[in-house]
Amino acid sequence: MPKRVIKTAPNDIETALYSQGFSVVAGVDEVGRGPLCGPVMACAVILPEGLIIEGVNDSKKMTEARREKLAEEIKQAAISYAFGIVEAEEIDRINILQATLKAMEIAVGGLKTAPQAVLVDGISAPKIDAKTICVKKGDSASHLIAAASILAKVARDNIMQTLHNEFPFYEWQNNKGYGTAAHIAAIKEHGLSPHHRRSFCKGFL
Repeated sequence: MPKRVIKTAPNDIETALYSQGFSVVAGVDEVGRGPLCGPVMACAVILPEGLIIEGVNDSKKMTEARREKLAEEIKQAAISYAFGIVEAEEIDRINILQATLKAMEIAVGGLKTAPQAVLVDGISAPKIDAKTICVKKGDSASHLIAAASILAKVARDNIMQTLHNEFPFYEWQNNKGYGTAAHIAAIKEHGLSPHHRRSFCKGFL
């Protein structure tokens, strides 16, 4: 399907789609493109038409506790939500952009209700069998994308906490896999774990 890239005020795009007869609209966002390790994760979410959950915004602009609280509210309200995960080994093999698009495709494909239209954060569209609209800075411009960003962020943070328990010296519970000074120092001392993206870490060994 052809894509359109737009930037709009929050909720305007959903309202426009509903008014055009698209009654089932999903928002899709990803988290984890930049870290040195762990998966890239996408979430797709469908909320009831017109529902606005107070406080939902860009997941990066709120505290961890606030994200977790809102994530539960979103899950309870959602018609459907699903995640897509692509692990480090595959990221190295197909590159981070393709891995991100694949994670989005998996997430949308996992929805129990097929969306008629899909709002995607960013400028690159995954292959989805629905009207697909890319939204620049979508987690600030679309309520649905913002909801997806919160679910994706909380889910990936939980994965990184679990991986931290296996490899505590990388401090993933704090850095979530990003290339902090402490993380890079641990790589130089201990080498790479099975969860590191080798293509991201070439300069540290």
